Amino acid sequence: MPQQPNLNQMMKQVQQMQAEMAKAQKELESEVVEASAGGGMVKVKVTGGLEVREIQIDPDAVDPEDVEMLQDMVIAAVNEALRSAQELAASRLGAASGLGGLGGAGGLGGLGLPGL
Repeated sequence: MPQQPNLNQMMKQVQQMQAEMAKAQKELESEVVEASAGGGMVKVKVTGGLEVREIQIDPDAVDPEDVEMLQDMVIAAVNEALRSAQELAASRLGAASGLGGLGGAGGLGGLGLPGL
């Protein structure tokens, strides 16, 4: 018969993981990633908390005859910055959990629960 998990030990592990995740999330809020589009004509900075902090547009990118291209560059730069920030968050939060992203699809696989 398999040994039953120690609930006190499990609770301590969960609490420790929650504290590490909260700390990692707080740290992400101050980390910034940058992306650009149009050969650097549009630059966007986004925090790890997915907040847009800054958008820089080179004056040469402003063509009253082609506003759509500028709009496309802004969208491309923002989307790339958001992707980068999400990747940063995923790597930091996965490392903070100590379980490689909560043990994959099973969730709490590192806690020693039978069947996980």
